[in-house]
Amino acid sequence: MSAGEDGAPPEVEAASAIDNDALAEAYERALTLEKRGARNEAVAAWRKVLTLDPADHGGAAIRLAALGAETAPRKMPDAYVETLFDQHAAAFDDILVEQLGYTVPVLLAEALRKAAPGPYARGLDLGCGTGLTGGALAEFVETFIGLDISEAMVAEADKRDVYDGLYVAEAEDFLENIGEAEDDFDLIVATDVLPYIGDPARLFSAMAGKAATGAIIGFSTESFEAGEGEPGYRVLPTHRYAHDPDYIAEELEKAGLNLLYNPVITVRMEQGNPAPGYLFLAWKS
Repeated sequence: MSAGEDGAPPEVEAASAIDNDALAEAYERALTLEKRGARNEAVAAWRKVLTLDPADHGGAAIRLAALGAETAPRKMPDAYVETLFDQHAAAFDDILVEQLGYTVPVLLAEALRKAAPGPYARGLDLGCGTGLTGGALAEFVETFIGLDISEAMVAEADKRDVYDGLYVAEAEDFLENIGEAEDDFDLIVATDVLPYIGDPARLFSAMAGKAATGAIIGFSTESFEAGEGEPGYRVLPTHRYAHDPDYIAEELEKAGLNLLYNPVITVRMEQGNPAPGYLFLAWKS
């Protein structure tokens, strides 16, 4: 799923103080101006959306970053990611696989066979979506837990029946707060999660904290090469994060994770063009 895909205007729970009609009108105006190429007007309009909805269900902060008007936030707002995936859950597989040619779960399975075939007693699939990765990796894992921030996505994953347990939670919060509710994991994967998180330091540290000794960490990124003095991540015109592979390797090392394997891949197709990226396998010593 792409943050650049335009869902319906966000609607916030009625109990909130947000005026949904005003928010929908502001969102539609900002989107129209952005599509028209009226950058300055679009920037002002997205800032109004953010004022109306500080939790940012519509992803205004990401769009402002993509327009070069604001510094990219550390990650996408939780409210936005949850709203985006709740809106698209029912059609997710068709959008991602059929329309965008997404094969990262299959590529991750191939990478594991080549570099770290396991088997693994306990696995954790962060950002499990509808269970595409769970299905692709089932042969490697005895007990597989899935997690997603979107309740609608978890409901779809439950139908696929590839997990032994499912949670609705934000990935970093889950890893940091799960405590003794789940034992440490031998395999932790996060396919298509990094495009929604710019700075991965907290995520990598949390992964390391719930990884057993010798565990494998696997994830995908979209990529770019950072210039002199440029941060290791940026927001693309598709409103997804891309990462410099050297930056990812440095952040893994800081978290106490050792890079094992990182082949170049095509993450998906964007308007008929391949989106370049990497698969990363790391291990905890």
